Amino acid sequence: MSQVKNKIILTLILIFSIFTLSTAYFIEYILKHEPCNLCIIERMPYIFSIVIIISNLIFKKFEKITFLFLGLIFIIATIISFYHFGIEQGFFKESFVCNLGDNILNLSKEDVLKELQEKTISCKNVSFTIIGLSLATINTIISVFLSIITIKLFLNYEKNK
Repeated sequence: MSQVKNKIILTLILIFSIFTLSTAYFIEYILKHEPCNLCIIERMPYIFSIVIIISNLIFKKFEKITFLFLGLIFIIATIISFYHFGIEQGFFKESFVCNLGDNILNLSKEDVLKELQEKTISCKNVSFTIIGLSLATINTIISVFLSIITIKLFLNYEKNK
């Protein structure tokens, strides 16, 4: 019975990860909101989770390890999302990943023009919100939730067998 429950949970996380990525691409390409570099990086954990879950569902092995990997992936996603949220709120300075303004004073006018043509989006500017929350905030909440679920399933795996 618990094996069926685990498969259902993995399938739900898979569907949710696909939905999350689809939503991000919809906002970017259909609604024309350009993502910053951290927004793009925040998609990676969902891509990894999709690959891991599909592999597990195909090969039907290593389910406990799958939960461990998913837990670690979503813990990392939480850290990245919280860092992005912190940049938006002014708790942290923008890093080299999304640094726009610090080096622009030392650039030649040709370099400045080149930088402007690349249209790099600042990580601290919120260009899209859902019910008043930035996507980084929503992603932080979701990542914490998924971390807790997958780590709990990993830790209780033997009990639920």
